Amino acid sequence: MLAWVFFGVAVWAVHGLPRRQAMCLMIAGGIAVTATGLLAAPTTSTDSYRYAWDGRVQAAGVSPYDHAPAEAALAPLRDRWLFPSGTGCGGPDRYPIPSAGGATSCTRINRPGVHTIYPPLAEAYFLLVHGLSPEGARHKPLQIGGALLALATSAVLLIALSGRAGFRDRAPAYTACYAWCPAVPLELVNNAHVDALGVLLTVIALAVTNRHRVLGGALLGAATAVKLLPAVTVPGALSGILAAGGKTPARRMLDALAILGAVTLVVALAYLPYVLASRGSVLGYFSGYVDEEGYGEAGSKDRYALLRLVLPDSWALSTALLILGIAVLHVLRHGDADRPWRGALVVTGVALLVFTPGYSWYAVLVVALVALDGRWEWLGVPLASGAAYLGAGAVSGTVAYALAALVVTGGFVARARIRSSPARIYGRSSL
Repeated sequence: MLAWVFFGVAVWAVHGLPRRQAMCLMIAGGIAVTATGLLAAPTTSTDSYRYAWDGRVQAAGVSPYDHAPAEAALAPLRDRWLFPSGTGCGGPDRYPIPSAGGATSCTRINRPGVHTIYPPLAEAYFLLVHGLSPEGARHKPLQIGGALLALATSAVLLIALSGRAGFRDRAPAYTACYAWCPAVPLELVNNAHVDALGVLLTVIALAVTNRHRVLGGALLGAATAVKLLPAVTVPGALSGILAAGGKTPARRMLDALAILGAVTLVVALAYLPYVLASRGSVLGYFSGYVDEEGYGEAGSKDRYALLRLVLPDSWALSTALLILGIAVLHVLRHGDADRPWRGALVVTGVALLVFTPGYSWYAVLVVALVALDGRWEWLGVPLASGAAYLGAGAVSGTVAYALAALVVTGGFVARARIRSSPARIYGRSSL
């Protein structure tokens, strides 16, 4: 929490600096903040161990979707780092696995009895990192990859914001919303979550899609093939497609098909090699994950936490989908086609508030969208997500998400009042 306070104060301070000074400070600060994630082994997640394993399995010519890490068929690929034994199994975050002869055996890989859940371009990234890593490098190449992707995202944000009319002087401060956010070094660098690649592709896609719809759609498809969450930003790319007036219905249909067709084609092409190479389902553990995390049965986990405060558990899923559908329809009808990131932020933020996921790295996408759009109130969502993941229990997560929803609502009301103020109407607003 203290890191978030310092982050907010620092970003606010940058707003008042001359552009050159703000630019230098943002770049230096972004590099320093990112580098902090490289100082230790993963601290709050074990997902990167699965990444390293999946890369190793693919390098051996085996589809990661065919075997779980605990299966004996992959035993020749094991080493003492990912699969300790004896006293090495006494450390934290160790998961027992069957072993011959009754010896104590375990792994650092979570859920070792299930197949991988990651989409194909994530798997391709794991293979690439494995191929570029020196022998015995362990987790560090994945962390370095996360750092490079995070810095690349900051660079794209800075370039995109600097090229936007009226944003040149504000670009460093807006970029700092992402580059300095505490969630970035923790989740994308230290824990090396592959979301770093998905966020980068999403930011590039939304920055270009209003001018190059096919390219934007293709990049969103690639982001979705890295981590499924970026799919919720697709309505943002279609902002205003159902608005009254403007383009003809035929033109709108062509625009929508250009984006949706590119998304679908890239996702299909990404999955195709793994479909051909795998004996099992390339969806991996996805259905099991949905059940395990309580998305299908609201009462079993802390999902839909805000909705369950006022509704029966049995209504939670349908209500969440209804609210999300309303948000999507609003963006399609009233969204700004010149600012697709705004619609993407609304739909993504609403999705996280109604589903209240328990993993904090999902919300890093919101941080990047805030940097693109500047609606700071949505930063409450990643802060709440972090509290839900690292907090003491369900109550802390629910309270955090509730506070985030209140902040978002307050920001919406405040902006609505500014838009309707006489100074704004007659062109005298300074905002």
